[in-house]
Amino acid sequence: MTFDQQWIEYDFNPFILFSSQGKILSLNTEAQYLLGAAEASHIYKIATTYASSSFGFKTTFLDLEFGRFKFFGITVGYENEEQIGVRLYQLPTFNLSKQKPEGKLVNIYTLIDLCISSNSIGSTINYTKELDPALPEIRLHTELFIKLLNKVYQSFNENSTILTHLFFRVGEHVKFEGEKHSLFAIEVSAAQMSRKYVSELTYLAEENHLFVDIKESKVTINIPMIVK
Repeated sequence: MTFDQQWIEYDFNPFILFSSQGKILSLNTEAQYLLGAAEASHIYKIATTYASSSFGFKTTFLDLEFGRFKFFGITVGYENEEQIGVRLYQLPTFNLSKQKPEGKLVNIYTLIDLCISSNSIGSTINYTKELDPALPEIRLHTELFIKLLNKVYQSFNENSTILTHLFFRVGEHVKFEGEKHSLFAIEVSAAQMSRKYVSELTYLAEENHLFVDIKESKVTINIPMIVK
């Protein structure tokens, strides 16, 4: 691998080279992570949509979002009709300076059930769950995490049904002290959340050293799988 190829390989921004039929010819490490959250065909369509009308390179500033990946622009380039490349400029959604979550090894399913049970008391809300059954015990500060998850449920308490979805974030990782950890997510969703809780949720997530993504109808807590 040449020096300039190494620059592409280890770039923080995803780079993908497609054939004219949309087949991936090459991609860097960050693009491999991106394709865990986005379909290659979707990226190819974006590349062809924003390509220059003639051979060459074109940079466009636009907002794109795929799971935890957020982008503020792309550069698309091609020199012939056979290949087209795209580089996506990434906004960090995870604060890489966060401290490593601390606490004891806990059963995440037990904590979810505990929070749902406490929020169900005197409530007519229907709490539903879709839980990946394969997660091991992970390291969390139990009291702080329960405080965060309870506040997430409270932010949806004007809805009739609240769904809790627990899943692996395939191909996504975070590093602490040079050690890579896989991620999983707890996604709580309903028709709409109360925006008055946004600042408090952000604060509680920071207190837990966790990554939270807040939308109009869902809150996603992204948690490193620290198992020792």
